[in-house]
Amino acid sequence: MRIFVDGDGCPVIDIIQKIAESHQIELIIYTDINHNHKLNYGKLITVDQGYQSVDMELYNNISQDDIVITSDYGLAALVLSKNAEVISFSGREFTDKNIERLLLQRHIHFKERRKTGRHTTHKKRMEEDDKRFKHKLDNKLSNN
Repeated sequence: MRIFVDGDGCPVIDIIQKIAESHQIELIIYTDINHNHKLNYGKLITVDQGYQSVDMELYNNISQDDIVITSDYGLAALVLSKNAEVISFSGREFTDKNIERLLLQRHIHFKERRKTGRHTTHKKRMEEDDKRFKHKLDNKLSNN
């Protein structure tokens, strides 16, 4: 088991590093050349900037039983097809039971934005999001 992280825009890299190190789990963080992360634990893989370049590189290197951390629903769906586990930055677990609904909601919101021209604002990240994420990842690693 390894942990793979979609590092572009990931707000929980420090938390992931601490948990991965405490469980002595291999950690690989993928990012494009526009991001500059400094790691205390794990391996950083930087890829060229391009549409889905980070996602495809990450996907091509995962195996069954790996854990992927991303908030990208499309990448989550691909990861699930390889029987790997997926957790969002806020601690939501993506599963075969919820991914279709999430993808459909994303599609509906996209169509609505195109029709109205309004963009939804993202909720501000709260301390609770970090706590929920930390709890989910730590529990998942402890149970494996």
